[in-house]
Amino acid sequence: MTIRKILFGLILCSFAFIGTTEADAQTMRGKASYYAGKFHGRRTSSGEIFHKDSLTCAHRTLPFGTMLRVRNISNGKEVVVRVTDRGPFAAGRIVDLSLGAARRLGMVAAGVAGVEVEVISTPERGTNRQTGTAGARN
Repeated sequence: MTIRKILFGLILCSFAFIGTTEADAQTMRGKASYYAGKFHGRRTSSGEIFHKDSLTCAHRTLPFGTMLRVRNISNGKEVVVRVTDRGPFAAGRIVDLSLGAARRLGMVAAGVAGVEVEVISTPERGTNRQTGTAGARN
């Protein structure tokens, strides 16, 4: 491979990152579902006991303790939840919410809703992007 081809490849790669902000990388759109009944009182992947009325959620990869703002795209309602479990395991879904969170979003009757999910703090970063204050930690 020539130096010219390597440089060209590096330049192309650098353009892929132009215009991408941290906020873009920390905002997801997709489907949300909720879980409640049969999991109430059971231990989550983080070791916490799940309570259906809590404001918690399951996410496939985000660290436990990450705080998310979830907005129902169809009605604009929002809720802040904490990642305590792994999932969802259904195709096309990006987050599983507790029943309490689903109620606040007005999605219980539908069962599934289109949502926008924004990371507002992580245990590693520990800072709220909007206010600069310390985020929740486990």
